[in-house]
Amino acid sequence: MSEDLNTFYLIIGAGIVGLSIGNYLSRITKEKVIIIDKEETLGAHASGRNSGVLHAGFYYTPSTLKAKLTKEGNQKLRKYCQERGLKINECGKVLVCKSEKDLRILEELKNRAIMNKVKVHIIDEKQLKQIEPYAKTYEKALYSPTTAVIDPKEILNSIAKDAQKSGVILIMKAKFVNLKNNVAFTSIGKINYKFLINCAGLYADHIAQKMGIGNNYKILPFKGIYFSIKEKKSQLVKSNIYPIPDLSLPFLGVHITKSINGKLYVGPTAIPALGRENYHLFNNINKEILEILRYNLWFFLKNEHNYRRFTFNEIKKYCKHILYKEVSHLVNEISYEDITNSLKVGIRAQLIDIKKKKLIMDFLIKRGENSIHILNAVSPAFTCSIPFAKYVVETFIV
Repeated sequence: MSEDLNTFYLIIGAGIVGLSIGNYLSRITKEKVIIIDKEETLGAHASGRNSGVLHAGFYYTPSTLKAKLTKEGNQKLRKYCQERGLKINECGKVLVCKSEKDLRILEELKNRAIMNKVKVHIIDEKQLKQIEPYAKTYEKALYSPTTAVIDPKEILNSIAKDAQKSGVILIMKAKFVNLKNNVAFTSIGKINYKFLINCAGLYADHIAQKMGIGNNYKILPFKGIYFSIKEKKSQLVKSNIYPIPDLSLPFLGVHITKSINGKLYVGPTAIPALGRENYHLFNNINKEILEILRYNLWFFLKNEHNYRRFTFNEIKKYCKHILYKEVSHLVNEISYEDITNSLKVGIRAQLIDIKKKKLIMDFLIKRGENSIHILNAVSPAFTCSIPFAKYVVETFIV
């Protein structure tokens, strides 16, 4: 690019958060908005690699942003799909129990649902069979009727088109390199801006720290591997079957999801990754691996969030026999041979506080001089994207 670009708002990252913020900004301001992304196509990372589940909002502690935004996000994104004719399967979800211990967590989730004003039902084994005939549970299960499944990439492309129609300039294959004095240096040249919005996901901490923001935070990547279930068994599952989660961790456990095209997936795992884009065994590993290993060792030794047990359990899921054992607790009639490898894999950009040595459980946004930084926008950020964008813009930008 021979000439510098000029804009009022520069958004780094064209994932669901960056696109939604750009789209919302374009509707409430006449100022110029540019979104840049280093990839060639939308959805190359977390936003395009998730399970495609629209969460209902009952998992989250009532005081959190996740709790405040998920129910509304579910409703808004559901309506968005319906109005634009985008694919959506309003199939619901069940959470099943393995033991007496799970029943206590089930009650806690029910209480959170009540406080978050989310509709759920505690059901017995007979009622479960009416919803999911092949699902297994111990005495009771939790049914979430408002959970749905969408096509993440279809939604990303639709929101991008909406934003562009409203005047947003979307530039792909434009990698952020550095910044100085309200000038962003990118792979396509300089971009002069008045206000920078950092929605860089896996690299959000890097960009924030170049501006002196969030120095006590780091992204710790976790790899989510999916397996698939053979097509001949796809009719056994009607919706989504989840385990009861460990509420001390920001992960929901290995579950069965019926994708928008009817394919059954098992996953994701939450294995500590060796790099921010370490999608396959030893690819995209750089010198940052030493830092990543050090942070994982911190958590392992301190055992915050039951990290030792969590790490051992997740690493074992590389073995299909172990993963099958997880599946066998969720559903009947699926054999070891029915589970096959899948190309589907994602990286979760999990934020940690390196001073307190804790996982950040809620969304985290930090304001800087002429900038805003979305440091933690993991699941259910896709579900929350429409009200989250409104919240960020109205609270931190305009």
